[in-house]
Amino acid sequence: MADLYYDNDADLSRLTDRRIAIIGYGSQGHAHALNLKDSGCDVVVGLHSGSRSRAKAESAGLTVMDVDEAAQAADVIMILIPDTKQAEVYAEYIAPHLSAGKTLMFAHGFNIRYEQIVPPEDVDVTLVAPKAPGHRVREVFEHGGGVPGLVAVHQDASGHALADTLAYAKGIGCTRAGVLETTFTEETETDLFGEQAVLCGGTAELIKAGFETLIEAGYQPEVAYFECLHELKLIVDLIYQGGLNYMRYSVSETAEYGDYVAGDKVVNAESRRAMKQLLARIQDGSFAREWIEENREGLPNFQKRRAQDVEHPIERVGVELRRMMPFVNPKEVVPGSGGA
Repeated sequence: MADLYYDNDADLSRLTDRRIAIIGYGSQGHAHALNLKDSGCDVVVGLHSGSRSRAKAESAGLTVMDVDEAAQAADVIMILIPDTKQAEVYAEYIAPHLSAGKTLMFAHGFNIRYEQIVPPEDVDVTLVAPKAPGHRVREVFEHGGGVPGLVAVHQDASGHALADTLAYAKGIGCTRAGVLETTFTEETETDLFGEQAVLCGGTAELIKAGFETLIEAGYQPEVAYFECLHELKLIVDLIYQGGLNYMRYSVSETAEYGDYVAGDKVVNAESRRAMKQLLARIQDGSFAREWIEENREGLPNFQKRRAQDVEHPIERVGVELRRMMPFVNPKEVVPGSGGA
């Protein structure tokens, strides 16, 4: 059985007299900083001098410093900037200020797992990974709850790294829902695999393939959109609430029977072989090397694929249909403009 920890297993006082620097103020950064502040912790935010987020963080009542100043002033340094930026920022602004007894923290193990960051041996290196987007981490905390999370210890120089990590998890609300102990390797590899095979890559391709199949057979794009994309949320919500069995309990028997006889024809032995190949590339570092090199070259393939999918017919149809459904709280983004 996995090791699970809750509020009673975590002592927030372990963070007393320890200044925490949150490096970055994006989706996760703003949630961690504000939740820790509300939990009574001493928090500063580290941002580069030209960051557009400085005013936002300051208006929320947070102390903002340049990254190197924050790293120097803090006892606990949580890096919450994009994976591909972390190694450079670490080397230039954080590493010079990592003295014995400090804690270096991450919310994703990518840079430790693939050795883009190699910390000194006299610091604790740990992970707290909420299993929700940052806006949700903040929203649920403000309503008295918390989102579940993962914790891991890569390096325990102090002898109490796990206890300190659980205190941090409590500070952002995760122990209210429960945190599961893992490793940097397990968190990184399963996270990448889930994104690629199921949550993003697999789901997006399944939606597009279903839509294209109906269009090619002569059905209206609007009807295909509703059947292959719009209604997906209804199914996912049921699965989220009660698993696959609750979803099958809630849909019609016709839909349930279709599930049993058709699902393994779409996701079949060939699909599973492809999943194993994806996992192998994650495990042996091939995907990480490819992604790091893609960034070094200025993201040419990434930008090409993004542009192609923005122009996919399901996206054009979807924009117009969602504009007629204000109850879904429709969103329109400019690709490349960044998120929360």
